Amino acid sequence: MSPVVVLLLWFAGLSEAAGRILPMAARRSGMSRTSVFGLLVAGGLAEGAVFALWPLTAETLAELVQSPPPQGSALVWTPGLVAPLVFAAVLAFPLLGPLFHLLLFVGVGAGLAGPLATATGLGWWSAAGCVAVAGVSLGAAVEAVRRLVVRISAPRAQESIA
Repeated sequence: MSPVVVLLLWFAGLSEAAGRILPMAARRSGMSRTSVFGLLVAGGLAEGAVFALWPLTAETLAELVQSPPPQGSALVWTPGLVAPLVFAAVLAFPLLGPLFHLLLFVGVGAGLAGPLATATGLGWWSAAGCVAVAGVSLGAAVEAVRRLVVRISAPRAQESIA
């Protein structure tokens, strides 16, 4: 991956993380700016890594679907493919609504399906299915980790002895 693609993926991840972290920080009055900044950077890196894994996961699923695995080129993020993802992450900031957010990610996935179909030799619909399954699986895994982190880091109410 080129440095431009890595930077764009991190920016998309940072925007996605900001939509999740800033509302949480607003509800917790005791959070310092340093801890919010640290959470944003870490969340941006984690979300960016998940975005980077999306084509790789989709390609792996496509190879599992085909009986003879293709010997062609690998699907990788290019600035042209990642730009709509950054647009989706920034414009469809999760605070604006899950439906709009979902629609833009479906658009990005549809854009990824064409290069996947070309790289693997699958039809467009099969490639789109692989992209969708990969995206939903990665999204579900990230959401499970988010909920676990929130549950672990939530302040616990102290029980009174008397």
